[in-house]
Parts: sequence; structure tokens; C-alpha cells
Amino acid sequence: MKNIAILGSTGSIGRQTLEVIDQHKDKFSVVALSARSNAELLVDQARHFRPQYVVITNGNYSYVKQALQPLGIEVLEGADNLLTIASLPQVDIVVTALVGFSGLLPTIEAIKHNKNIALANKETLVVAGEIVTSLAKEHNVKILPVDSEHSAIFQCLMGEDPSWVEKIYLTASGGPFRGMTREQLKNIKKEQALNHPNWSMGSKITIDSATLMNKGLEAIEARWLFDLRPGQIDIIVHPQSIIHSLVQFIDGSIKAQMGLPDMRLPIQLALSYPERIPSSFQRFDFASYPSLTFEKPDTDVFRCLDLALEALNTGGNLPCVLNAANEVAVQAFLDGKIGFLDIAEVVEDTMNKIEFISHPSLEQYLECDRRAREYSQSIIAKKS
Repeated sequence: MKNIAILGSTGSIGRQTLEVIDQHKDKFSVVALSARSNAELLVDQARHFRPQYVVITNGNYSYVKQALQPLGIEVLEGADNLLTIASLPQVDIVVTALVGFSGLLPTIEAIKHNKNIALANKETLVVAGEIVTSLAKEHNVKILPVDSEHSAIFQCLMGEDPSWVEKIYLTASGGPFRGMTREQLKNIKKEQALNHPNWSMGSKITIDSATLMNKGLEAIEARWLFDLRPGQIDIIVHPQSIIHSLVQFIDGSIKAQMGLPDMRLPIQLALSYPERIPSSFQRFDFASYPSLTFEKPDTDVFRCLDLALEALNTGGNLPCVLNAANEVAVQAFLDGKIGFLDIAEVVEDTMNKIEFISHPSLEQYLECDRRAREYSQSIIAKKS
């Protein structure tokens, strides 16, 4: 029996993680759940899974506490208590399913307390990959990827010597605007950008997929997760989202991991590793997909991907700045304050403004994040 803490249980990944756990109650037990503000769903989840602890960081604490008091569940309030549940002695795996920068400090705290990490929060490695991966090695902690692309690479590397890897290919669906021109993207609305052709995800990651920023963030994450050089990472658009990623080896052979677009599969593998356990998930039918296609991403149209690759190649604090500016810009787009193409402009202007640091400390990462957010918000205020 593995004891699980889920940070971000009411989001898309958190809900699907609980679906997996519900199918394997003999293997997994929920010790702690957290949510930002969805108090009603958090209470429903807690009533069903009966964790020992629940954290709500920015919602109706009184409601949650009163609702769960008869069950003897300890209810905690505030983001600081994410660190509390991430370090509980009885927890074996911490599922980091928080959105954006908020996942960094709880993940670090969990690693310091020797917890294996099921990582769905790519921003943790984008912002401070060098620090996080070094800390994981120091504490002999496994970082198990939950993103479908990184899980695919992880699976392709099982049993392989890392030195045999020549290159990895991260696949991208291309999002809802694949093939469009910049002129066509000028007047894109939020509802159009949230309509992803293959995946059902939270709003932030769905917008990132529409701009292709998500694929750039995944490239930065892969650099740290698999100890790669930037030149070993390539991106290919694969509209069907059946091949989740590929590894090319030094002899020229390529391994691909395939399956229907279903996040529960990489979630289940991250929880069960090093075992594979049965699932009731729908199986892939080759006859239903007679053609799988591939094409290069258009970085002239989708500038966010180009900016992310620049950050990948430059390193230092630039990925942290990129991430902070993107989080602010995506929220501004969702709030109707800026246009779709403005997202890349805000990110680029911020990257050019914040001072470069080649090997930041954790404190410097936190300060860079703060300054990048402030500057991005000032740009947006001028546009609004």
C-alpha cells in the first residue's frame, strides 16, 4: 500500500489521479488533499477518500472545516500548509498537480523529506531544474513524470543506458490553431483557445498548448528530467496525439510510446512504478488510425515556442523569467485584458528586461519570479 498526498486534487490532474486511486484501493491510500479555492469539490473528495489532512489555500476554510469535522479530518488553511502535507512522515508519494510556480516550494519540501514525486507541475523544473534535480539526487528521490510526453520518454528509456541517447522528440498536437497565420490569430477569443482538439485540461495549460508555450516548457523540463543538453531535444507536431514522444539512440534506432490521449495512464504508471498494474482504460485500435502524420512547428507564427527554446538554450534564470511572464500574460488573456498574440509580446519584453543570472540561488529564483511578474503586469496595464 502506497500512501499518497495530492497537491491540487480538484484540478484536472488531481481529479484523474483520484480516479486511478479509486480503481486500485488495494494499492493506494489517500493521506492528504489540497485545493486552491474549490471548497465544494474538495469536501466531496475528502468524504469519499477519507484523508487524514485537507488543505484549502485560498477558499472557504470555515465551510470545509465544518463539513469535514464529523469525519475527524484535520483541515488546514493557507499555502504554507502545502509544505506541511508534502512532508508528512506517512506519505510515500507526493503528486504535485498544482498550477504554475506554486508547485516549486512544496515539491522542494517533499524532496527534502525523502518523498518520491509524481510530477505534473512542469514549472517546478522550468523555474529551478538545476536545484530540484540536484536535491533529488542528494536525497535519493525519484521524480516520476506525469506529463504524457515525459512519461513516454521515461518509458522509452526503461532498461536503456542514458549515454546511448542521441536525441529525444517531444510530440505536440499543434493545438487548435495549427496552420493558421499571425493575421488569423489577431482576433482569437478565449473560448476558441480553450477548445483543444485532443486533450481535456485546465485553462492555463490549454492556453499554453494553443500558443505552443507548453511544448517549450516541456522541452526545458525534459532537459533536467533526463539530464540532456538543449541540442538533444527536438519538437515535432503530431496532430493525432497517439505517439506521445520518441527517443532516438546513437545507433539510429527510435523508440516511441503510443496510446490514446488519456492522462490516467501516465498518472497510474507514476504511482505504481516500478510495477505496471492492470487498467480498464480504453485500448488503442490501429484500424481507427490508418494515418499518423508529423510536421515541423511554425515558430514564426507561434513565437512563444521560440522564446521558450531561447530560454532553454540560454539557461540561468531566463526560464524562470519566461515562466513568470507567461503565467501573468495567460491570466491577462483569460481575463480579456490582452489579445492572443500579446502573450508572446509580454513574455519577450519581460525576458529582455530582467537581469540575467547564470547560476541563481533559490532566493534569486524567487526574486526573479517576483520582478518578472511585476514587470509583466506593468506592460499589461499599459495595453489595457
